[in-house]
Amino acid sequence: MFRSVRRALEPAGLGDPVICYQGAVVADGDGRWLRHLPIPLALARDAIAFAADEGYSPNVYVGDELFVSEVTQHARDYAEFQHLEIEPVGDLLEWLSEPPTKLVLVGDPDALDAVETRAKARFGVDLYISKSLPYFLEFAAAGVTKGTGLDFLAAKLGFTREQTIAFGDGENDVELVEWPGYGIAVENAHERVKAVADWICPSAREEGVAQVLELFLDSMR
Repeated sequence: MFRSVRRALEPAGLGDPVICYQGAVVADGDGRWLRHLPIPLALARDAIAFAADEGYSPNVYVGDELFVSEVTQHARDYAEFQHLEIEPVGDLLEWLSEPPTKLVLVGDPDALDAVETRAKARFGVDLYISKSLPYFLEFAAAGVTKGTGLDFLAAKLGFTREQTIAFGDGENDVELVEWPGYGIAVENAHERVKAVADWICPSAREEGVAQVLELFLDSMR
């Protein structure tokens, strides 16, 4: 969510565009959305019904706000993790009247692995489905990835793949690391991200991204 990213941007004094919602949104530093590719309403309803059949009630994102059917422990855990307010709306299928930006199922990692397999079989190429963290299974519109978000940003700002370095760790960073001329996975990254990376840098615990950026900036002096 942009409102989550803002908490990192403001203390650092950064006003550059950011890729949010798995690539479904690109926003400028003021929060104005430059790109928004939500899930078509009918398809979102199908995904919510699928989730219900699997025993899940998803987090639903509309207009940079987070909505749930009711405030459960999973909803609280997610909201606290993201430092967000959540709004319960009752029956999601009755409530939803506009295309949501993203849906997220929260639960046991092993159980969600099985749900991910069934979801991909059910929706095929109609939705982009991936985990961000082991206990978050995310649904976005077809064609939405962090890689396509970066491609949009490149065209808008005028840089190329060859001029780009990108870092990733989570399963949903595969396309992000594949897109640039040089993709880097941190040592603690998901194995799928490491498989497409050009290089593996030290882990997040060792501030690997900062190490690479410092070395790169030193090389330009």
